[in-house]
Amino acid sequence: MRHIWKSFRSLYFAALMMLIGSGLLSTYLALRLAADHVDSLWIGALMAANYFGLALGGKIGHRLIGRVGHIRAYATCAGIVGAAVLGHGLTDLLPVWVGLRMVVGLGMMCQYMVIESWLNEQADAKQRGAVFSGYMIASYLGLVLGQLILVVHPQLGPELLMLVAMCFALCLVPVAMTRRIHPAPLRPAPMEPKFFIKRVPQSLSTVLGSGLIVGSFYGLAPLYAANQGLSTEQIGLFMGCCIFAGLVVQWPLGWLSDRYDRAVLIRTAAGGLALAALPLAIMPSVPLEVLFGVGFVISLLQFCLYPLAVAFSNDHVESERRVSLTAMLLVTYGVGACIGPLAAGVLMKLLGPQMLYAFFLFFALVLVWRIRPKAVTGLHQVQDAPLGHVAMPAAGSPLSAALDPRVDEQTVQDVMQAPIAAEDTEEEQGASPEPEVNKAG
Repeated sequence: MRHIWKSFRSLYFAALMMLIGSGLLSTYLALRLAADHVDSLWIGALMAANYFGLALGGKIGHRLIGRVGHIRAYATCAGIVGAAVLGHGLTDLLPVWVGLRMVVGLGMMCQYMVIESWLNEQADAKQRGAVFSGYMIASYLGLVLGQLILVVHPQLGPELLMLVAMCFALCLVPVAMTRRIHPAPLRPAPMEPKFFIKRVPQSLSTVLGSGLIVGSFYGLAPLYAANQGLSTEQIGLFMGCCIFAGLVVQWPLGWLSDRYDRAVLIRTAAGGLALAALPLAIMPSVPLEVLFGVGFVISLLQFCLYPLAVAFSNDHVESERRVSLTAMLLVTYGVGACIGPLAAGVLMKLLGPQMLYAFFLFFALVLVWRIRPKAVTGLHQVQDAPLGHVAMPAAGSPLSAALDPRVDEQTVQDVMQAPIAAEDTEEEQGASPEPEVNKAG
């Protein structure tokens, strides 16, 4: 593992700085608007715009990288993101902030794609699992450190925006200074939505629910904590504690996932999430100790849903389709993450801040109803299923699937090395083979 950290430290550092900036920016904007008594709907709209930008960046990033190369695309997007961050300090117009937030998400997706394609290019097939884990640790650690900056510097002045812009400037350095060759050109994986909706409907439902919940958490949990009377330092600690739970849970979750039925685990996690969210959903105010304890447990459970759904779906999809599967899962997650903050923001505006956790409770119960282990027929279960569980990074692009050791090495080479051609891309996106119906996954 030490050899892997040494080999990929520059890329891990780039990811770390990106996520420090992203995590700090999300919480800062929520707290800044809360301090100005802005409606929660606008706070939700900012997070929805960020996820919309991430989804849009997947398409634009492929074209940009194909046109100017990885390093130039990364440098371009890092500069644009830094400028967009500083743009928040030049105006108080909320529609402009929504547009800037979308630009930040779009640029970050392109940066993810460059980092992940470089990791894929340099990682041996036997190292992909360890490289994937290192990337996940750097991502979660960055998000946690971004929250802890608020503990050290609780004032919500423009200097925090400067710090975020500094992080995006620093994440440019290791990529711009690299002596490695460019990764091979890449092409977008075909989506095949009809195929995956029929093949893995329960996994897609779980991913959609996870997007609704986690997207709302990142956008609106700081506002909820502020309404509970927490100071800026305490909110930073609360958010850091909750995000750290997402990192801590990955390894015990992997142990459970490899030994027990994954559909049962998803349903159990959703049921536990509903129970854990109940006190915060019905109580207008809670003691600080209860908020931290219950918030940690809720985060443990909410960050279980997406990795379990990914593992569950991989058990029912052939190796050559797993990169496309990841693209489909990320789009589904993005749809939920766009809708969730808006819907939860409306509820919080109309009925009070505790509606954030009532929102979690409702969709957790929907997943308990929707996920039915007895409906898993195993008709399309792949050989040697269940496949080994892989811890998932906090954020990434469809290319992160190529780091997944469950993906066939030849598939990785096809995705990473195939030339980009507009005609080929359009044909692939139009193709959708007629699948057999299966109520698994």
